[in-house]
Amino acid sequence: MPDWLAELLITLLKGVLVALALLTTFAYMTLIERRLLARMQIRYGPNRVGPGGLFQPLADAVKSIFKEDLRVTMADKLVYTMAPIVAIGMALTAFGGIPAGPAGSLFGEDPWVYQLDAGILALLAITSMGVYGIFLGGWASGSKYPILGGLRSSAQMISYELGMGLSILGLLMLVGSTAFVNIVEWQAANGWMLLFQSLGFALFLVSSFAETNRTPFDLPEAEQELVAGYLTEYSAIKWALFQMAEYVNMITASAIMATLFFGGYRGPVFLEGLIPGISGWPIIWLVVKIAFFLFLFIWVRATLPRFRYDQLMRFGWKLLLPLALANTMMTAAYLAFARGLGLWPLALLSLLGLLLLFAMSDRVRVLWNKPTGRRGADDSWPTRPLGGD
Repeated sequence: MPDWLAELLITLLKGVLVALALLTTFAYMTLIERRLLARMQIRYGPNRVGPGGLFQPLADAVKSIFKEDLRVTMADKLVYTMAPIVAIGMALTAFGGIPAGPAGSLFGEDPWVYQLDAGILALLAITSMGVYGIFLGGWASGSKYPILGGLRSSAQMISYELGMGLSILGLLMLVGSTAFVNIVEWQAANGWMLLFQSLGFALFLVSSFAETNRTPFDLPEAEQELVAGYLTEYSAIKWALFQMAEYVNMITASAIMATLFFGGYRGPVFLEGLIPGISGWPIIWLVVKIAFFLFLFIWVRATLPRFRYDQLMRFGWKLLLPLALANTMMTAAYLAFARGLGLWPLALLSLLGLLLLFAMSDRVRVLWNKPTGRRGADDSWPTRPLGGD
């Protein structure tokens, strides 16, 4: 067999295994999320289908496959059908570029499906393509609520992708490379990037919630306002494909944060004294870190209420984007004029910036929570603005 054919078959096999792993994780993430939300809200979750509800994902899959696939008369049939395929396709493609271990550590093969020099830039470009699935699904449905959800999603992703991209520029300047493997190995030599870019991580984390349309940024499918947003006219397997895309995007966002800021596939070095070589075990450490961030996504959903749409847009443009730009400029200035002092002063500056943001949270809150009540006779805003605070 020619080398190129063997390499192609191995790549295809890895792609199929990654897709199966992601879809299996999606299936049981729905169960885990419902059980965790029930636990946090002091109620029972799914516990009827199988022991402890373990067969609930299988029951949901069978229902989605055999449920009647309703077709809207006014829908654009081709685009209506292609939209969920685009959404899940981009979601699955993005994850394949994230390394799960050092080169050659997976039975002599590289533990990734593909590796591009552009690395994180290429992955962000692929994930941003997922918005086309949501917007086209809303537009093709031929209904007012889906088109509103699609427009919201487009505006939201454009707004928060700017802040997300700027929030990692400081990281890229420190590492000098956009390749994931180089970023992970830099952290193995110098320490987790979280230490040196804590403000950048906080901004990237918030942007990830917005990019995946998760609470408190789930405006594109706000059920109290838009019935189900862009999903309103979808049912059966098409609806399930959109749900798959959302959860796979959550997993991908978790893997990106773990790789960029928490050492990726490298484990804590201090464990080497107990078990030699444990910090370099492929796949395991990345899965553990992904699980932590998935729990964080669920925890936030159970804790925070949804933003109003005007608050969401103000938050992205008036706070997130300027802070990301300030973090980029601070990192660039430090590397230009104080590189000789080492990295720890930069870590201190980034941490101070994050703590200052928390300390001034009440003052900066007016940037995204503009009062909505009528002005009084003295041309002043009421003490407690209508619409909440």
